[in-house]
Amino acid sequence: MLPMSMRRIMVIGSGGAGKSQLSRALGQCLNLPVVHLDARFWQPGWIEMDRTEWNTEMDRLVSADSWVLDGNYGGSMDARLDACDTVIFLNLSRWICLFRMFKRVARNYGRPRPDLGSGCPEQLPDWAFTKWILTFPDRKAPAIMKKLQNLSTEKTVYILRTRADVSAFMTSLLPADMSGTA
Repeated sequence: MLPMSMRRIMVIGSGGAGKSQLSRALGQCLNLPVVHLDARFWQPGWIEMDRTEWNTEMDRLVSADSWVLDGNYGGSMDARLDACDTVIFLNLSRWICLFRMFKRVARNYGRPRPDLGSGCPEQLPDWAFTKWILTFPDRKAPAIMKKLQNLSTEKTVYILRTRADVSAFMTSLLPADMSGTA
């Protein structure tokens, strides 16, 4: 049985950091439901959900017994931080994130991704999204780090800065007989 300390996991980080991929892997490994916030927020045709509806949806999501929530959404971050028991901050290099974002676009262009709602096909990134990735380490990450430092000691925080950190983290979740350690 999963320890009570890892039943509500929040995965955050820059676009292209690998939040959705890690969330899917966590969900599968820990047998937890995965919710990609982008798939809930973006309506067909890339229309943003009404903020009142979004807040209601967020209240509903965080009240569930267990979950892996993937996405940033600063306006709802405090509610998710209050409700989670574990935070995973993918604080990877802006260049890795930018590369991954372009790779994702090339792989999925014109088709919806599994972590997006239907009617939202992958498209070329606009300058605002590209700039958000480029400036994330300087403009967003420090505020996130401050929030994480001020969390209750009852919450577990993982800050993963490299692909190797992510791999080692996932390996640490596997039972000893599956991870190759005795």
